Amino acid sequence: MDCRVKIEENVYLECEKRWVFALLMMVGGFFGGFTYNIRGGIFCNAQTANVVLLGLYLGHGNIPGALYFFIPISAYLLGSFISEYIPLPIRRFGLLRWDTIFIIVEICAVIFLALLPESAPHQISQVMLNFICSMQYNTFRQAQSMPMATTFCTNHIRQVGISLAKIVRHREVDSYGEKIRVHVIMLSVFVFGSFAAVFLTNIMKGRAMFFALIPLFVILIDFLIADFKTEKEILHQAPRGH
Repeated sequence: MDCRVKIEENVYLECEKRWVFALLMMVGGFFGGFTYNIRGGIFCNAQTANVVLLGLYLGHGNIPGALYFFIPISAYLLGSFISEYIPLPIRRFGLLRWDTIFIIVEICAVIFLALLPESAPHQISQVMLNFICSMQYNTFRQAQSMPMATTFCTNHIRQVGISLAKIVRHREVDSYGEKIRVHVIMLSVFVFGSFAAVFLTNIMKGRAMFFALIPLFVILIDFLIADFKTEKEILHQAPRGH
């Protein structure tokens, strides 16, 4: 039993690996580019814009318009609630991790949105991606003990600035230089995801959403192998940060 505890403390789970977070960052960037380019000109990855727009509409006296923003905000809130409440009972069940189940849910949502007619209201895509992005953000929190957000970039830019300041102050290039490298990679793949979304939606419209299935299926296959084989004995172990 002592040996098992030691393994749990020192081995990162598959859902904590940095390459997984990099692929999720790409998906997050793709979602943002998708909704901005062909689904209403907004970003679905976080709620700051929706809260600001809520205030703006209220300021202009447009109450019906303001009330709409409670829908995506509520969808984001619901996503965070579900992704926080469900993992524990799923972990006790001992078959699949919540992380794996969520990726399956995300794949289903992507397929649904890819098959959605172009004539469908933009709000369907916006609200569904708000819900999915909330769960992705709350489910994947630390990449090998490094706090991360996979659906927006603000913290990555902030961490690069902090690390640069500490390099200048403490001359610790090795440790902080590695942090800069990781965060720059995450920013780069996020930008690539956004670029891919614009490039593909200009050609394929909503069907471009199928592109997001590529990184998601890679992650799913890896997670299933972990759940049924390599991490079968430690399914009870929660990822760091949870």
